Order: sequence, then structure tokens, then C-alpha cells
Amino acid sequence: MGESRVIMDEAAIRRALVRIAHEILEKNKGIDNVVLAGIRTRGVFMAERIAAAIKEIERLDRAPDVIELDVTGYRDDRKQDGGPKPAAGTGYPVHGRKVILFDDVLYTGRTVRAAMEALIDRGRPDLIQLAVLVDRGHRELPIRPDYVGKNVPTSRSESIGVMFRELDGVDQVVITRPGGTPS
Repeated sequence: MGESRVIMDEAAIRRALVRIAHEILEKNKGIDNVVLAGIRTRGVFMAERIAAAIKEIERLDRAPDVIELDVTGYRDDRKQDGGPKPAAGTGYPVHGRKVILFDDVLYTGRTVRAAMEALIDRGRPDLIQLAVLVDRGHRELPIRPDYVGKNVPTSRSESIGVMFRELDGVDQVVITRPGGTPS
């Protein structure tokens, strides 16, 4: 078993998410016509936290809309039985909206590609932006995030684990290296 090292603690995650919230507001000149779409599971927690930060920063009466995307049926790296794709998530309309897609870790880009297909099946967004907590490199598709919490260059043998208190009881990001040498 490999050794793990915490590369982002609770405070670092909070700072990264607040910074991303500010960047989203600046790049989109506010939050009008914007919907936040979290990729199940941890991308949803990320989107919900950023929606709450935007509500606080902008002193809004309510947080921006957050939808949950299940991209399982859209994956190209998982065997499909040829049947219909499952529902991509809630029936929230994305047509004509600015959609900001959230995922915890960006690696090959295949999950993001699946999420874009799931969104487009629901309508034609005006634009799609991507926010990730960790970008670890090793892209297999030409996908680049608009907002990044932390860039973490990794080897393919290393793994990145994101934990959110809503699911894991703690907020932290760890890097695990095979063998006995911490990264």
C-alpha cells in the first residue's frame, strides 16, 4: 500500500472555493442567467458550496441554482449494454443558460466530456465553463478548466483523493503514491 500526504486541508479548500466563486462572478459579470452543475458526487458538494459563497459575496436573497449531473450512462470508458442512457439528473432547463460545470478532480477529461454530453442532451447552453478543485494533468481529451483550486502535477501511478465533510466527514485532499515514498 502507498503512502498518503494531505495537500489541501479544510482551510485551503475553503480558500480555493471562495476564490473560485469570486473568479466566476468576475468572469461572468455577476450571476445572471448562470446555473451551477455539479457532477455526482463530489462535484455537487463543490457547486453547492460555491453557490453559498456567491450568495454571501453578492448578498443575494437566494443562492444560484445548482443541478446535479449523473454522467454514468455517458461515459465512454465503461461498458454499455446499448440501452437508453439514464437521466442526467434533475430536469432543470439549461437551454440558453450559462452553465458552470463542477468536478472535484480533472484527470483525463473523460468525465467532463460525458458531463457536457449530458448537459447538451438537456438543451443548448449558451456556454459551458469548467471549475475543478484539483487539476492533476494527464489529459486524454482537449479539455481545460476555466477555474482551478489547485494544480497538482502527478505521475499516472499516483492518485488524488478529495474528501468533503458532507460525505467523508472531513475536508481534505490527499495524494497517494505507490510504494513507501511520500510524494
